[in-house]
Amino acid sequence: MLDSDSKIWLERRFKNSVRFDESMSKHTSLRVGGAADAFVMPEKLEELAALIKWSRQNDIPYLVIGDGTNLLVKDSGIRGIVIILTKCLKRISKRDTEKDGIIVTALAGVRMQALCSFAIKNGLKGMNFAIGIPGTVGGGIMMNAGTAHGSIKSILDSIKILLPAGHAKIIMRENLNFDYRGLSLKDEVREVNQDQPIILGACFRLYPSDPQELQKDAEKKLKVRKERQPTGMLSAGCFFKNPLSGKTAGELIDLSGLKGKSIGGAKISLKHANFIINKDRASASDILTIIELVQETVSKKFNINLKPEVKIVGQ
Repeated sequence: MLDSDSKIWLERRFKNSVRFDESMSKHTSLRVGGAADAFVMPEKLEELAALIKWSRQNDIPYLVIGDGTNLLVKDSGIRGIVIILTKCLKRISKRDTEKDGIIVTALAGVRMQALCSFAIKNGLKGMNFAIGIPGTVGGGIMMNAGTAHGSIKSILDSIKILLPAGHAKIIMRENLNFDYRGLSLKDEVREVNQDQPIILGACFRLYPSDPQELQKDAEKKLKVRKERQPTGMLSAGCFFKNPLSGKTAGELIDLSGLKGKSIGGAKISLKHANFIINKDRASASDILTIIELVQETVSKKFNINLKPEVKIVGQ
C-alpha cells in the first residue's frame, strides 16, 4: 500500500513518531493482530490534520484507534496507516456554565480512567458509570461506552470533529444519533465527505458533588467489576452486544454450553461468558473461530443473532 515516496514523506514529517510494518499485537488489549503498513503517533493537532489531508490526496486509507481495547485486528494486518491520538490530544479542562452543571472538556486521546479520576478529584458527578472502562475518550464516544449504570450519551454536551477536508466542526448533542454501543453522525455531517470524521474531543456536562462520596462509589463499582469480570486477562472486554430484550449475551453463551470453550490459544472466560480471552498466544484466527462458533450455536439454540461489540478490522 505504501510506496517508497510515501514512506520518505512520513519519515521526514513524523521522524520517530512513525513506524513501518508495526505489529498491532503490541497495540491491542487482546495482544493479537498482524502488522500495519504504517503506525503514526502525531504529537500536535496540526500534524494530525496534515496527515489526514496527505492521506486523502494520495488515496491511502487510514484508521484511527484509541488504546486498542475494543479492537480485534486480523492476522494479515492493516493496509494503510494506523493513527493513534494519545500523544497529541490528551488535555482535560473544566469551566462553570450559566446553566445547570459544569462543562468538562476532554480531548480524544485522554484515557477514560483519567477523565473519571479528574471528575472525582474535582467533585463532579456523572462519570462514575465509566469506572473500570478502558480505552480513550474518542473511542468511548464512538462506541457509546457504558455499563448498567449509564453511558456516554447521558453526559455528552457536544463533540468536536476533524473533517477529512481538514477543518474542525462542533456538533451539539441533539445532532448526534447514539444507539446501543454506537454513534452515527447525521446526514448533514456525512454529506461533507464520504470519509469518517475524526473525533478530536468532547464537552461533558457534570454536576457538583462530594469528592469523598464519589470516591467511595467508584471503589464500590470497581470492586463489583473485578468480581464479575476476568480483569487482568488479555481480552477486549464484552465481545458481543446484548440483545435489546431478554437474556444478556453472556447468559445466552453460558446457556449454550460454551463457557470455558477453547480453540487454539483463545478461550471463552469461565468467569463471564461474554469475554473471549487470549490465554496462550492466541491468533486472531483462533478468536474469529470462537466468534463464529458462538454466533452459530446461539442462533441455533435461541434464534438470536449476536453481533460483535468489538470492532474487527484488517485483511
